Amino acid sequence: MTLLLLSAAGLILATIPALMFFANLPLFQETGVRTLCSDGEQGTEEAAPTAASDAVQVSVLIPARDEAAGIAETLACVLRSRSVELEVLVLDDHSSDDTAEIVRAVSETDPRAGCLAGLPLPAGWNGKQFACAQLAAAANYPRLLFLDADVRLAPDALGWMVQRQDEKGVSLLSIFPHQQTGTWLEQWLIPLMHWILLGFLPFRRMRQSNHPAYAAGCGQVFMSHRSDYEQAGTHAAILRSRHDGVKLPRVFREAGLMTDVLDGSQHAECRMYRSGAEVIRGVLKNAVEGIANPKLIVPFTIILLGGALLPWLTLAASLWAQAFTAAAISLVAILIGYAPRMVAVTRLRQPFAGAVCHPLAVTLFVILQWIALLQHRSGRQVAWRGRS
Repeated sequence: MTLLLLSAAGLILATIPALMFFANLPLFQETGVRTLCSDGEQGTEEAAPTAASDAVQVSVLIPARDEAAGIAETLACVLRSRSVELEVLVLDDHSSDDTAEIVRAVSETDPRAGCLAGLPLPAGWNGKQFACAQLAAAANYPRLLFLDADVRLAPDALGWMVQRQDEKGVSLLSIFPHQQTGTWLEQWLIPLMHWILLGFLPFRRMRQSNHPAYAAGCGQVFMSHRSDYEQAGTHAAILRSRHDGVKLPRVFREAGLMTDVLDGSQHAECRMYRSGAEVIRGVLKNAVEGIANPKLIVPFTIILLGGALLPWLTLAASLWAQAFTAAAISLVAILIGYAPRMVAVTRLRQPFAGAVCHPLAVTLFVILQWIALLQHRSGRQVAWRGRS
């Protein structure tokens, strides 16, 4: 009886995020395919932007700290943007490499690009949030796009985002770029951001209510109107945070403004980390502002492990005990748990190896959440870009 109950629990915990995922996926994705900057070939085109969109002025704001390896490519992609009037401001946040020199060289050939020298980091501020606040203050155009320095935009990405923001009437629009992965830890852990987003956030409710509980976004790409950004309190409202993907949409919603998040995998791409060690530190650095929050970590541990790992354990125990009904339920739970991950392989272009290792990836992810919480309780914080 115990095995049967545990198997049923695993089935329920695997089914809930799977159903949510499939309900949310069509709401998350938009039609139309763009050519990514690095692809080199023309993709399928949507209808051309309207005349109103052609005249939209956008300030692309890029905080950069030690980004010499990729900042030239990021700028080249942005400067190929179509259908918008553009300025690109890069803030050199006290880089120890040639980031500033590279940006200044680009600005000499294209006056739309500019380089700002970051001010000293004030006490209590997170480096990225302070850099974004400085960039917004220096921007000349009424629409702001905050862009991480490792994101590559397609030529029509800005025009597409402007259209989507205007159509939806939201104050803050965020997109998830296609996440490139290399190492096995990247393939295991990076795709989980989509699985958790689509499996546990009710998209229909999120778009019907501006309640802060439904705040979600990707900190790599945010578009906002300056007036709304200032009404929400600017990045000063999240000055201490490392988790702007959740925190910035939340302060917009607290100000009574609507936010939304879309799949941008056909319009932008990004490789967040370059090694397994970077992945681990990247997960740990802001976990306590998300799932590793003391109020969330226990229920999420039960939900995540209950749906991804428990069915495997009950399957093995049921076969050992020859409890074939429980084994059948466990097998169904396993298949249901894999369904969204396998669909994401094709629909979101995620690595197959990461999807196959889903139970192990979720287990490792949960372990890292607990490590992050314990480090936080002990007063330790993961250094990132030379800062803690």
